[in-house]
Amino acid sequence: MTKTDWPYSIARKAVLAFDSYSARGGSTDALHLDANENPYAPPPVTGVGNYNRYPEQQPPALRQRLADIYGTKPQRILVGRGADEGIEILLRTFCEDGQDSILICPPTFGYYKTVADIQGAKTIEVPLSDTYDWDVEGIHKAASETKKLKAIFICSPNNPTGNEIARNSVLELATAFPDTFIVVDEAYIEFSESESFIGDITDYPNLVILRTLSKAYALAGVRGGCAIADERVIELMLKVLPPYPIARPVENAILSALAPAAMGVHAERLAETLEERERMAKELKKSPFVKAVYPSAANFLLLEVKEDEGLIRELSKRAIKIRDYRSTTGRMRISIGSPAENTLALKAFGVVADDKAERVGEIFRTTKETDIAVRVNLDDTSKVEIETGLGFFDHMLEQIAKHGGMGLRLTCKGDLEIDAHHTVEDTALAFGEALRQALGNKAGIGRYGFVMPMDETQAKVAIDLSGRPAAVFKGTFPTDHIGEFPVEMCPHFFESLAQSLGAAIHIDVQGDNSHHIVEACFKGVGRALRPAFAKTGTSEMPSTKGMLA
Repeated sequence: MTKTDWPYSIARKAVLAFDSYSARGGSTDALHLDANENPYAPPPVTGVGNYNRYPEQQPPALRQRLADIYGTKPQRILVGRGADEGIEILLRTFCEDGQDSILICPPTFGYYKTVADIQGAKTIEVPLSDTYDWDVEGIHKAASETKKLKAIFICSPNNPTGNEIARNSVLELATAFPDTFIVVDEAYIEFSESESFIGDITDYPNLVILRTLSKAYALAGVRGGCAIADERVIELMLKVLPPYPIARPVENAILSALAPAAMGVHAERLAETLEERERMAKELKKSPFVKAVYPSAANFLLLEVKEDEGLIRELSKRAIKIRDYRSTTGRMRISIGSPAENTLALKAFGVVADDKAERVGEIFRTTKETDIAVRVNLDDTSKVEIETGLGFFDHMLEQIAKHGGMGLRLTCKGDLEIDAHHTVEDTALAFGEALRQALGNKAGIGRYGFVMPMDETQAKVAIDLSGRPAAVFKGTFPTDHIGEFPVEMCPHFFESLAQSLGAAIHIDVQGDNSHHIVEACFKGVGRALRPAFAKTGTSEMPSTKGMLA
């Protein structure tokens, strides 16, 4: 790209000519009497600070967080109401009504054409092959023959087929057509092993990458996504973007969901989805309603079905909805849900599958002192990963997880520069809440646990998951610290755990070494929790009252 006037040479003349709407921007610490706002906060609603003030067009903290996650500069990001708004603003900025065109490769995401139709741009179609491969030669030919082709849209992994385009094919298009945007929709790339094209923008400035928070980050109801492009392209698009597209509640929700502490839980969920995608692909091949399951690098599977009306009846009986593409591809698409949801779907498809319902609890807890994310799985011991900033404390939490027979993913970012108190206490509270959530109504569990591990240190631990919190700790420590861990926080940890878990925890420990005493307590609690959490093979409530709090 040697043109010094690019991308202005391909932008709409009206966009170049007009001055963008002059909004004040976000509020500051000044006395704001410049935007006709109400001076009072709205009536009591959780977290309404500054709701009476207009936000920034592009909230800096949100832009920076997305840049950190996607590995790019904030100036290359346009944050919008879903990636859909990125599509809309791109075409509104660069497509002249009745003159310009875009190119798509159906079957693909239908909104590209919808936006083009609204903008008055023509849509050129180069269909995928019968095996859903991209006709790259056909794309080059159509692009060469089309005057004023402003954008080629490539959805990879593609919706609804789930396959990916070869990397070199995209870069060859970017080189061959420098005045055409090569828009790569990476809505599903987190579920793929492929590398993002975001890092190629410097060398190929006509690349535009679309990313969404709706899929891998579970924020579909919040409506957040972005377009990532050369700074000059983003600068022009910002002229067209409305002045306040990101509401404060949306900004707050996204920042909370994408907090550094939460990334471990997102990774755990992603791994689960990939495992479930493989399970579903294998099991659906056994269905009497399925002729073929297509390979997928996304969070869905494309199915070639037979006896489709019978399948629809079975799905309707169970109030299960999948996407019907029979009118365009003759296929159907099923999203990958939770293990329990997928097992229900398999039953509708006539497949007898093992019940993969697992007892999982997730808690995200943010205070002024700590930011914590916890995911526990009482039925899968394979994944234990803990990071609190306190090495000894991490090791103790591992002991609870491993001896308790549970998976545990826990991250805590705390004010350790002050002391360890908040990190230990808040971790216990969040851990207990996650365990309580995973237990559900507690039907069919053992409820009680007792253990008495002995070496040079003896610890007696008794636990009752009664729903009535109580903590009794008997024991003394010869020293006041183990590394950076204050031993006084050991009994306080179990007190906080008992409170949030809703359990009675009794510990009686004796020994001559503080390290061994604390370790015996954590191991003992883990060992006592194992039979208390264990499934008894019945669905009965372990209480004569018929319920546990």
